[in-house]
Amino acid sequence: MAVKIRLARRGRKKLAQFDVVVADVRAPRDGRFIEKIGTYNPLTNPASIVLDDQKAFDWLMKGAQPTDTLKRVLSYRGIMLKKHLQIGVIKGAISQEVADQKHNEWLKSKEAKIQTKVDSLAQAKQEAAKARKAAESKVKEARAEAIRKKADASQAAPEAPTEAAPAAEEQA
Repeated sequence: MAVKIRLARRGRKKLAQFDVVVADVRAPRDGRFIEKIGTYNPLTNPASIVLDDQKAFDWLMKGAQPTDTLKRVLSYRGIMLKKHLQIGVIKGAISQEVADQKHNEWLKSKEAKIQTKVDSLAQAKQEAAKARKAAESKVKEARAEAIRKKADASQAAPEAPTEAAPAAEEQA
């Protein structure tokens, strides 16, 4: 029986969320599956991935083939690297300790990159909010100035004809 690790869609229109499932190749996309090993939400930035790494690794080592999207997700999480290193251990190219050390170093660097991205996105969001607030305050000040000028003009307008009227009476 051929087994695939793939996504099963759920959620409503334009708000898709996916379950990461291990399923028989012949089963439909949202149909029967062997095991659910996580969830994937591509709508957040960065994408939210909740995955049981050990189960995914076990299924990969048993021969389950991930789909293209899941292969990228598993690579993002370091599971494909772990599989690569484990195959090296099985063949005798490296020891288990060295493989674990390399995997842990990679995970630390990846976490640092993700945290940097999250921080930069949060900072960009704050800067955009400040810019939006500054633009709104400029518009508010411009409106207040226009209202002030209009009020001054309306107060000055009634006084001007009354001063002109006595001048006209003096000439007559």
